[in-house]
Amino acid sequence: MDLLTILVLATGLSMDSFAVAISCGLAEQKVSFGHAVRISLAFAFFQGTLPLLGWAMGTGVKVYVEQIDHWIAFALLAYLGSKMILESLRQAHEKSVADIYSFRHIVTLSIATSIDALVVGFSYAMAESGKIFGGAVIIGAVTFFFSMLGIRIGKDVGNQFGSRVEFLGGLILIAIGIKILAEHLA
Repeated sequence: MDLLTILVLATGLSMDSFAVAISCGLAEQKVSFGHAVRISLAFAFFQGTLPLLGWAMGTGVKVYVEQIDHWIAFALLAYLGSKMILESLRQAHEKSVADIYSFRHIVTLSIATSIDALVVGFSYAMAESGKIFGGAVIIGAVTFFFSMLGIRIGKDVGNQFGSRVEFLGGLILIAIGIKILAEHLA
């Protein structure tokens, strides 16, 4: 994948974390900069690490699915994108408050928002088996940025954008899935 595609993918993946970070900012209007960094680092760590795990799992089965790998990548990304869109529509009607001072809660949120990164890592193994590490670092860095931004927005603006960003992230993942499919079919 080229750098632009990786950046777009990283942005799409980080939208779950961004939406949760907004809720963290909403939950605690006086969250300190240091605590915001810790929350964002947790999100970035899992978002950057789980693609590596997915890639490792995917490379083990690659030889068995090489003929249909583009369809698998498309299906997984379309599924994740659709799931994000549906969750964003559900969240528009539900309000939840995050316990941003509980380490266990932050790790749980970090893992939950990174499951899609695991699947993307698996898809990445289908497309390009040797270039995951740079992508994982970029995904982690972009997630850190958007998490910090989300906490700040949550503190300043409120919950006007929370579900909309996850909706946008879902659209981005679907678009990347379509791009992968189109490249392999062309």
